[in-house]
Amino acid sequence: MSAKRDYYEVLGVNKSASSAEIKSAYRKLALKFHPDRNKEAGAEAKFKEINEAYQVLSDPKKKQTYDQFGHAAFDPSSGMGGGQGPFGGGGFGGFGQAGGFNWSSYSTGGGNNAEFDFGDPFEIFEQFFSGGFGQSARRRPHYSLRIDFMEAVKGVTKEVEIEGKRQKIKVPPGANDGTRIRFADFDVSIDVGTHARFKRDGYDVFVDEKITFSTAALGGQIEVETLDGQIKLKVRPGTPSHSLIRLRGEGVQHLQGRGKGDFYVRLIVDIPEKLTREQKKLIEKLADSML
Repeated sequence: MSAKRDYYEVLGVNKSASSAEIKSAYRKLALKFHPDRNKEAGAEAKFKEINEAYQVLSDPKKKQTYDQFGHAAFDPSSGMGGGQGPFGGGGFGGFGQAGGFNWSSYSTGGGNNAEFDFGDPFEIFEQFFSGGFGQSARRRPHYSLRIDFMEAVKGVTKEVEIEGKRQKIKVPPGANDGTRIRFADFDVSIDVGTHARFKRDGYDVFVDEKITFSTAALGGQIEVETLDGQIKLKVRPGTPSHSLIRLRGEGVQHLQGRGKGDFYVRLIVDIPEKLTREQKKLIEKLADSML
């Protein structure tokens, strides 16, 4: 599936835009790129993209789903929402009734992946939110798989036993808590463990990095561990504690492969609790010189 632009970007509006603003932006763009009026190459594709974005953002329920899960909510190759919990003894843990419905791929017992075709995604979601799926769909076996933080970031394949059969569960890079994968006979929700150092918010990652008082005051270079290894960062002289450095595109890969989130480093000035007599005198001299 080709990468899709953010629907808000397509219509040129902010995420906080009102329904009237969304409608106004759509009308202007639809008139501009309508194939009957615009004969330029790519106008028809642009017109379709605009209509697709408007169909979602103009509908409160679809918009709410999109705001929460993004394009993954309408993508057959990705999961959305779901329950959580670790594996129990004897393969997957107990059944789980999860909130939300998820588009994804499914796998046959032999491990061959195939696309699960639901038809028109907008019709399907309308049926879902109005309870149109019926009891049979809700009775599908649903299991939860717990994976490590970095396994969710990088992607991983887990081999598990379900009802006496070995199954391979392929988790795509960028999976998060609640990412749901549909297989031929059951669904799997992903439960991601925490990391001792990294904190994740969507596709962005945050880390606290301590620096010395002298480095904060005089500037210097430090090494910071990221998702892909150590990198060197320059600290400017006079950097205050809790300053945030943004590393664009160094976060978690999007489920659809449309780039990555950002990596944020928060610099924490480490003030020593105990000082030697000589250190105290030097700081006192510094304090006097700044009066």
